Parts: sequence; structure tokens; C-alpha cells
Amino acid sequence: MIIIHKCATTLQAAGEAAAAGAKAIAGAIAENGAANIVLATGASQFALIDALIGHDEIDWSRVTAFHLDEYIGMPETHPASFRRYLQERFVARVPTLGAFHFVRGDAADLDEELRRLGDLLDRHPIDVMFAGIGENGHLAFNDPPADFSAAEAYKVVDLDEGCRRQQFGEGWFATLEDVPLRAISMTIRRIMASRMVILTVPDERKSEAVREVLEGPVTNAWPASILQQHANCLLYLDGPAASRLTR
Repeated sequence: MIIIHKCATTLQAAGEAAAAGAKAIAGAIAENGAANIVLATGASQFALIDALIGHDEIDWSRVTAFHLDEYIGMPETHPASFRRYLQERFVARVPTLGAFHFVRGDAADLDEELRRLGDLLDRHPIDVMFAGIGENGHLAFNDPPADFSAAEAYKVVDLDEGCRRQQFGEGWFATLEDVPLRAISMTIRRIMASRMVILTVPDERKSEAVREVLEGPVTNAWPASILQQHANCLLYLDGPAASRLTR
């Protein structure tokens, strides 16, 4: 079930999503002595990360963090690197953070990197997953037709043209040809294993995907639709992102 929160502005949506996430993180720490979270990247997450950092009820020293995906072969010095994004926008601003486990897309041995990440996630079941929805309905880099059955925690995936056009359109790359063809992505099944999923989706360009994900059937043609089957998923939309909903 996806519980929908329609907000007037992007900042309101991000603020409410961050407040819900902070409460859940603090609750996990109170219950278990620690919390494990996953952060997403991209333009849709700027305001969410800013708002989340501002919540002082979180004891960040007890938080272990992961991220959803990274381009294959991309060094962390590249402007489009998700490691760089999270290092600059989150890790550097939370000096007491317990740990952040980055996806190393430029690892010399990708199979070993996938095993390393899988072992880490097995030891740190996710309490709160922060994510978005792609213009093509992707969840992480699980583009359509997404694999709903993959059992591993992370896998190598091919990026479809719609996904690559989104990355180019958001200004991360100088040309469409510069956008990588492959990435490492957390799998659908591992995302679904999170205790809570919090989605923040702004902008009119996401409105078709939002309508299909929420009002259409569960289908790997719109990968995020699988979250209709999650027990605890919250979705925060601004007005433009919600503009095509019919019910």
C-alpha cells in the first residue's frame, strides 16, 4: 500500500518526507540501538537531504547508510558520480555519521563489489529507504522491464534510453552520449525488504509515471508500481507531480 501525501510545494513535500523519515530513524535507534538507511540521489532528492540533515532528534553516530546505485566505470571525481553527490551533500555535512557504505562503480572486480555490498546489507537490514520515481517509472536503476525476482542485493543493470535522457535532461552530463549504458543498482526485492520506504517525487515531468505507478496495475513496465505491495510506503508529491492523478 502506498500512502499519498499531496503537498503544495517541493519544499513542503521534502520537509514532510524528512520529518517522517527522521521519526522512523529515531524510532529504530530507540528500538534496536542503531538504524540502517538508504539514500537516493538525483535532483528530486536535493531538498529532502537538506531537510533530513536538519533533524537533531537523530543520533547520526548510530546510523549506517547506503545508497541505491552508481554508474559502472565512473570515478567518484566525476560531477555525475552518486558517491560524489552523497559525499558532498550528506556525508561531509554529518560528521558524526556512523558509517556510509558507497557503491564503487569503478571497482576493478564488479563481482567482488556486488558480493561486498550484499554481505554488508545482509548484516544491516534497512529500516528506512529514501527513494524517488524515475520519469520511466524506474525504482533505483531498475528500468522497465524490471526484474522483480532477482534475489541478490545489488546487480549490474542496463540503462534504457528514457532513463539516460532523464540524467542528461537534469544536467549531469554534457551530451546524451556521455551518459553511461550500465550501472550497479539495488534490486527490487531488496528495496521491498525495507521496513519503510519514503518516496519524494517533485516536478510535472514525473506526473505520468506517478499516475501509472499509483493508478495502474503492478507491472515491471512501471517498476515502482511494485510498491503498491509494500506494507509501509509513504509518497510525497508536489502539485505538478500529482497533476495527472484521476482519483
